[in-house]
Amino acid sequence: MRIAQIVPGTGLPYYCENCGRDGSLAAALRDRGHEVVVGTLYLPPAPGPRAAPVFYGAVNLYLRHRFPGFARTPAWVRRALDSRGLLRLAGSFSGASSAAGLEGLTLSMLRGEEGGQAEELARLVDWLKGIRPDAVHLSNCLLSGIARRVRRELGVPVACSLQDEDTWIDAMEEPARGAAWRILGENAANVDVLAAVSRYYADFMGARMAIPAGRMAVVPIGIDVEGFSAAPSGLPFDPPVIGFLSRVCERMGAGLLADAFVLLARGGRFPGLRLRLTGGGTRADAAFVRAVRRTLARHGLLSRADFVRPFGRGDRARFLRSLTVLSVPAPAGEAFGTFLLEAMACGVPVVEPRVGGFTELIEQTGGGVLYEPNTPEALAAALEGVLSDKVNAPALGQAGRNAVLSRYTAAHMAAGLERALVQVSTGARGGS
Repeated sequence: MRIAQIVPGTGLPYYCENCGRDGSLAAALRDRGHEVVVGTLYLPPAPGPRAAPVFYGAVNLYLRHRFPGFARTPAWVRRALDSRGLLRLAGSFSGASSAAGLEGLTLSMLRGEEGGQAEELARLVDWLKGIRPDAVHLSNCLLSGIARRVRRELGVPVACSLQDEDTWIDAMEEPARGAAWRILGENAANVDVLAAVSRYYADFMGARMAIPAGRMAVVPIGIDVEGFSAAPSGLPFDPPVIGFLSRVCERMGAGLLADAFVLLARGGRFPGLRLRLTGGGTRADAAFVRAVRRTLARHGLLSRADFVRPFGRGDRARFLRSLTVLSVPAPAGEAFGTFLLEAMACGVPVVEPRVGGFTELIEQTGGGVLYEPNTPEALAAALEGVLSDKVNAPALGQAGRNAVLSRYTAAHMAAGLERALVQVSTGARGGS
């Protein structure tokens, strides 16, 4: 099967679960014998031998929406604004990863042919016609505005993954927020497979988009486990190390974890206890990181905290093998939590709040501990329980690793999407 995968580019300067999922999925589908051709939107793709074209370049997209007369700008100027260096720079600013102030542009994109990017949509569809795919896979439902025209002009099934789109939409002001959810529900009629990354998120998005439960497939995230393995010496306990792997920002709970670390370190039960954080962030996150550093310094603990860069694949594996436990206590939870799979693959137990997709993943893997409420005190207590048990902590890590290898590899993810595509290709509408 020839599959065209349409993804947002990976120019963001922080750990991006969706970007990692898209890359792993494409590679695993190729391993299963499929031909996968990738087209990127907004920002450049990750460097590699299969460099994809960039459609809807973020700088041009914003300027054309903000200044209607910009459409008359000479073509050479628009080409220059689509240069990969400039697009990567644009990705480093918070506006590239937040819907605040971009409500009008978001709605325009969701409306597809009826929005303000008809020229760019036509260019994308012409490119797809040249590829002649058997199916088109959209990375997320914020791209669903293109589905109607793709199905009409190519006559092939369209699949769409669902993962954390609500964080973008719910950052919008009303009435744009309500309009976005309504349009997403309408766009879903032009998508053959709606593939949520967890049962929790399938139910959540089904309710938000007013989609019948039977239309939702569940295709859990899987990771390429190569290089992710347990440290030969086991988990470190002298001293123990608490880790954080995600975008280092308030939304992902980095401040909450720092507060819990302070409580544990001041309690004196774990002499030399360390905190390690990695995952990057936007320029707007820098003020938050400075505030976290000031908090640690005020308690005399800044020297026991490491803010680690870089965070590429090999870097993350080495980082995880340095930890005793990982926690990313995002207050609102996540649709899934790829960082949890990576930690488990390295035999590291995880401690997460009982919110969102965290509950489902930890209950299904047995690779960690859930706690509630999501406060620094409750988190500190849960972390203490893991750090103080040198027998159970490694057992949790091993259970998580076993579950990842048996259920949550990239090959499992690709097989799940493949099954859904085969169903619709043979006339069966995608279900769970």
